Amino acid sequence: MTIKINNIRISIDDDISKVQTLAAKMLNINPKDMQNYRIVRESIDARRKNKIDLIYHVQFECDKEKKLVEKANSNDVKYEEKKEQEKFEYGNVKLTNRPIIVGSGPAGLFAGLVMAKNGYKPLILERGSSVEERTYKINNFWKNGQLDLNSNIQFGEGGAGTFSDGKLTTRIKDNRIDIVLEEFVKAGAPKEIMYSFKPHIGTDILRDVVKNIREKIIRLGGEVRFNSRVSDILLKNNRITGVIVNGEYEVPCDVVVFAIGHSARDTFEMLFNRGLNMYQKPFAIGARIEHIQELIDNNQYGIYSKHPKLRAADYKLTYNSKRLNRPCYSFCMCPGGTVVAASSEEGMVVTNGMSQYARDKKNANSALVVGITTEDFASEHPLAGFEFQRQYERLAFKTGGNNYYAPVQLVGDFLNDRISTKLGRVEPTYTRGYNFAEIKNCLPNYVVEVMKEALLDFDKKIKGFAGKDAILTGIETRTSSPVRIERNEYMEHSHIQGIYPAGEGAGYAGGIMSAAVDGIKVAEEIMKKFHPV
Repeated sequence: MTIKINNIRISIDDDISKVQTLAAKMLNINPKDMQNYRIVRESIDARRKNKIDLIYHVQFECDKEKKLVEKANSNDVKYEEKKEQEKFEYGNVKLTNRPIIVGSGPAGLFAGLVMAKNGYKPLILERGSSVEERTYKINNFWKNGQLDLNSNIQFGEGGAGTFSDGKLTTRIKDNRIDIVLEEFVKAGAPKEIMYSFKPHIGTDILRDVVKNIREKIIRLGGEVRFNSRVSDILLKNNRITGVIVNGEYEVPCDVVVFAIGHSARDTFEMLFNRGLNMYQKPFAIGARIEHIQELIDNNQYGIYSKHPKLRAADYKLTYNSKRLNRPCYSFCMCPGGTVVAASSEEGMVVTNGMSQYARDKKNANSALVVGITTEDFASEHPLAGFEFQRQYERLAFKTGGNNYYAPVQLVGDFLNDRISTKLGRVEPTYTRGYNFAEIKNCLPNYVVEVMKEALLDFDKKIKGFAGKDAILTGIETRTSSPVRIERNEYMEHSHIQGIYPAGEGAGYAGGIMSAAVDGIKVAEEIMKKFHPV
């Protein structure tokens, strides 16, 4: 049993030790009597620019816990039972072959880690390279325009999130979140992610974390094969019996977790052609917007913008166009980061945002995206969303100059429908290079119109957001998967036994944390049914 105290407020200039002192005072006990004391949540209250506070939630154990909570008589003081992870027995169906996991993003890694810890010795097949080799190939693409179709920002060890900001925020409520955070910390992530209101690891640290998780899986008896694309599957009597790797060799299997991410379009096409039920899903597209980070800091923190306890400020903005009945919102905001070339197919331009742990670069960037519905697709084909994305990614490639350069336009010029001719205060950070062009030439008209409305609305919330010198870089299309693979209550495909769709690509998650949790849940369902080899 534990005591949890919420909403302990201290000034930004106070020492953090004051939090425990205030918590003890609320219960009229000595801080020394608080056993296993820890901070479980830290957040910033910056609503008053002349007085910024830090707010903490803490948890600890103490003698006579229940009486102390009753005596405190406060809604912020609670008596809680310790959360225990669900326990289950292994299934009695014997596996003939070890489980296969396709993809080593968050869902695949954590499915593999959980199964490896329980003696299932999984085999992870990753189409891309190890994170070390992948880093080299990505840098080569950014510098020389040589795109590796299997190892890039979208594909390779760690998935797309490895070369992003490493955000760990999520809207889901699940006890498994703590498991994911604890494993990240064990693998080298900063300990503060356990309690930060908006935790992030940063691409520089996340690369090592991913490698360390891979090495742990191997130590526990699992295997990871890189440069191993699953090009086909073998079925018999509506059950999977094997996978074909690189069109060259077969790996027999009873169980396969497909954690392929949202950009493995060729794999989705293969699975669809093999009879897997899937259907269309809405997503969003738009462009990356960049400002001087100082502008965001000043708007969010006022006179405290350079305070040593405050890192680069972020934002989250939403707008709904009544005229066009479409939402526009900021997505994957990267404080102190860069805009990166994230293509995964030839002749197409895709952007993403990336930040290091320190978030100390000059610019802030975020996707500014507009909702797309399945009614916008050209057909009712389950994979029509991919063709929708491809259409505008090809236009962005052409508009940017046919060399993976991105089209760039100043916000002031975007709002007035004119091509930019020179930069202002903000310099584009897009890693491959850019050319001035009109963003409207590579986005649907309704997306452009909603973006214009939203920019003016967001400028009321963050002064200068629609400033003429801010930069738009086209285009952002990979906000989420445009397809969902069907699965039943046991997380197995609805019609083909032994196939377990998982994570963001399969349509069941949105971000690192929810994908990792989904991977764990899929692993648990497999273990409930099957006994280790």
